[in-house]
Amino acid sequence: MGPGRKNLGLRSLWSHCYITHPSHPELKPVEVQVFGIRKSAPTRSALRFFAERRVKTHFVDLTERPASKGELTRFVQKHGVAALVDRDSRRFAELGLAAPRYGDERWLEILVQEPLLLRLPLVRFGQQLTVGAAEATWRSWTGR
Repeated sequence: MGPGRKNLGLRSLWSHCYITHPSHPELKPVEVQVFGIRKSAPTRSALRFFAERRVKTHFVDLTERPASKGELTRFVQKHGVAALVDRDSRRFAELGLAAPRYGDERWLEILVQEPLLLRLPLVRFGQQLTVGAAEATWRSWTGR
């Protein structure tokens, strides 16, 4: 039997063959959505991680299609704005954002306009979300 197939215990005409069905309810394929920038090393690392495990990924390049406010709101609700902002990024210093004290709503508006301020990658698997490189969490999703 190949990977991702479960023996359903059904015998065919030949006694040594088993019928397997890849769409069995217990065999749900893992599919993740990765938000990032193709030039970003952590984003490339996340894409490589999932590719090595043959996990289907949907990559959203934030330079081509910025994340919507609703998409970022999910990550903010789970991790908070402080976890999403990369205070060590070059763009953060260029914009001079170290001194101002903004509220969560203003930070969300800034992050929608400036995707280079995000701590990348943002990865979503169903309702589960991660910010930055979180290989231990990704391993628990994939089981590999």
